[in-house]
Amino acid sequence: MWPGVALHVVSGKGGTGKTTVAAALALALAHQGKRTLLMEVEDRQGIAQLFDTPPLPYEERKIAVAPGGGEVWALAINAQEALLDYLDIFYNLRRAGSVLRRMGAIDFATTIAPGLRDVLLTGKACEVVRRIDKRAPNAYSAIVLDAPPTGRIARFLNVNSEVSGLAKVGPIRNHADLVMSVISSPRTAVHLVTLLEEMPVQETADGVAELRAAHLPVGGIFVNMTRQPMLTGEQLQEARSGTLPAEIIEQCLNEAGLGDSGGAIVSTLLREANEHALRVDLEARESERIVELGLPTFFLPLISEGIDLGGLYELANLLREAGVR
Repeated sequence: MWPGVALHVVSGKGGTGKTTVAAALALALAHQGKRTLLMEVEDRQGIAQLFDTPPLPYEERKIAVAPGGGEVWALAINAQEALLDYLDIFYNLRRAGSVLRRMGAIDFATTIAPGLRDVLLTGKACEVVRRIDKRAPNAYSAIVLDAPPTGRIARFLNVNSEVSGLAKVGPIRNHADLVMSVISSPRTAVHLVTLLEEMPVQETADGVAELRAAHLPVGGIFVNMTRQPMLTGEQLQEARSGTLPAEIIEQCLNEAGLGDSGGAIVSTLLREANEHALRVDLEARESERIVELGLPTFFLPLISEGIDLGGLYELANLLREAGVR
C-alpha cells in the first residue's frame, strides 16, 4: 500500500483518535526489522502518553519494538528547536540562534508570522525524508507525522501559500520551496482519521476536497472506533419498528433472576434497542459517504478496554492484515 511513500501525514477532527492511528500506523510500517519515526507537532505529548514513556524532547528516541524486530522512534517538534536546526544545517549558526531564543526573538517571529512556524515544523519532517534519499546512516524507512486537525491541515501543509506574504525570494522562500517539493510529491501521503458520525465524516469530506484543491497528495481514510451491531438484521428491523417481543425479553429477565415488576427494565431495553438500531443506520449511511470518496479505507474497531500499548499493537496488526506495509 502506497509504494514509494516516505512521509505519512495523519490528520483528523479532534476526538477521532488521530494520534492513536498515527502510532498504530508507525508500528505497522516498522514490521520486518524496519525503522519508523513518529513525529508530533502540537506540543501535547500525546505520543509519550500512548507509549507510556517520559515526555519526548526535541530528540529522536526509540519508544517501541515492532513485531519482527522493527523499531519505532519518536520526536516532538517545536518551532524554536526547529529554527535552531534550520540555522545550524543551512548556515552553521546554531549559537546565534540560541542568542535569538534567549532574546525572545523566535517566539516573536513565529507569533507574528504563523506561516513561518509551519514552515519550520514541516521542514523538520522533510529533512528526515531527505535522509532516505541520501542513504544517511540515521535514515528511517518511513516517517509518520501526527499533524494538526483536518480543519487546518491544508493550510499547515501548503507552506508556499503561507509564506507568500512573508517572502517572495530569499532563504525562507527557498526553504518553503524545498519543503513543498517533498510534501506535494508522491513521497508524501496525507491520511485522514474519522468516526462514523455526521460531523467527523463531513469534515473528512471537506478536508479531502481542500487537499485536492491544493494539489496535496491524499492517502487513505482511517475509520476509527467502529462497532459491530449487537442485534441480528431481523432484530434490528424489529427494534426500528418497535415490534421486538416484550414478553420474550421479560421471560429472559425472569430466567436470569432479574424480575421486572412494572416492566421498567423491559421498557428501557426496548428504548435502547431502538436507539441502537438508529445508530447502526447512521453508521451505515456515513460509511457509504466515506466509500464514495474513492480512497483506500481502513476500519479499525473500538477497543473497549481503552488504548494502551497492547491496543496499539492490536490495531497495528489489523492494519498489516489490511495491506499496510
